[in-house]
Amino acid sequence: MDAVRIIAVSRRGLTEATTVQDVLVEAWQAQALAEAIGSHLAIFGPYEVRSRARGLGDAGGRFSGGLLCPGSATVGLRAAQLTEVRDVRAALTNLSLLLREVCEALVAVVLLADEEGMYWTCVEAMDTVDEARDRVSGILQKLEVRDPNPA
Repeated sequence: MDAVRIIAVSRRGLTEATTVQDVLVEAWQAQALAEAIGSHLAIFGPYEVRSRARGLGDAGGRFSGGLLCPGSATVGLRAAQLTEVRDVRAALTNLSLLLREVCEALVAVVLLADEEGMYWTCVEAMDTVDEARDRVSGILQKLEVRDPNPA
């Protein structure tokens, strides 16, 4: 499945998340997707962005908070469906939006966290999401330098 479609499904899943656990699962889904897209682009993406994409793959795989969530065994399923990235720019732009939305949802969860473990899980997730988002921005900037006027 194309990255843009999977990202749309993830954005919808995040909007429909109603519990703290749901938000954490969606955050982990987004991180797994960032890792998968980064890894895919590191191999198949434009040559100029491959090393940065490898960094995105690494950054995406750092969040372990999903291990604390019931039902997290299914978390990687969306990312595992990734077979192609047809439009690299669109995929990265949409991934950046998803990661921003995840970070906003996690901020809301942190404000409601009533236990220290949940608080720190959310903080870890926000740090990881922010790092992945920075990496996506770097790749987009590199693409802009490579081709400032995409067709």
